[in-house]
Amino acid sequence: MNNIYRIFLQSFCIGLLLFSCKTPEARRPVSQQSGSFIRESVARNKKLVAYEEALIDSIIKQDTINTYHASPNGFWYRYDTKIGKDTLTPQFGDLVNFDYDISTLIGQPIYTREELGTREYAIDQESVFIGLRQALKMMKPGETLTFYFPSHKAFGYYGDNQKIGRNLPIRSTITLNSIELNNEKQLND
Repeated sequence: MNNIYRIFLQSFCIGLLLFSCKTPEARRPVSQQSGSFIRESVARNKKLVAYEEALIDSIIKQDTINTYHASPNGFWYRYDTKIGKDTLTPQFGDLVNFDYDISTLIGQPIYTREELGTREYAIDQESVFIGLRQALKMMKPGETLTFYFPSHKAFGYYGDNQKIGRNLPIRSTITLNSIELNNEKQLND
């Protein structure tokens, strides 16, 4: 009887090992993404952009003294000082020297020229907000332009973590003082 009990116990253990060693089944996800969050986010952003553009458009229409231009980059500008002769504009790697300020669309100062100081910036090689980067590329030395940037061209959703809040469209008056050509470009010319 002892042998029968032993054989039964061994058979049971072998059977238990064989049947318990199957591959694990994949678990189903708790929630499935349908893409609705992305669609809702896109819809919110389109509404925000349309609202900001309408706000900028209403400010521009109220100013009957100045002539405004729409940039293909998604912002608006006017010339305060325009250089008529054909001179160069900054290109990749050029070092520009400029002054600027940042205010709300209606002109309440956020950062004055004195606070920001004169800046130097290597075109497309340093971090500045996208609207400023694109604006500097279209300016000539000696020009002063006033730009109206929607929030997605300014500091976007996060702001600057100091004085500029989230989704804030801004106005900025920029003076391009000088352009220092990139040394590699000078050698190739």
